[in-house]
Amino acid sequence: MPELQIYSRKGCHLCEILIEELLPLVHGALAVEVHDIDSCPEWQAKYGTRVPVVEYEGRVICQYRVDGEAISALLGSLPAASGD
Repeated sequence: MPELQIYSRKGCHLCEILIEELLPLVHGALAVEVHDIDSCPEWQAKYGTRVPVVEYEGRVICQYRVDGEAISALLGSLPAASGD
């Protein structure tokens, strides 16, 4: 299953809201991996206070808030699941 990467920070209210809103939108279509940027100096340097960030295959899909149009476009671009 394709995977979204969410870069966030513990205790970040915007991060919590984004994750809560995003999960039902992508359920069954995309796996979601949440990364705490404070656990990796590289992520801290890259994102700093610019969280949450949602990426797919290294491309930023949305930042700070769920962008419903961007998520819909991403879901529409995914190959149909086979074997159903």
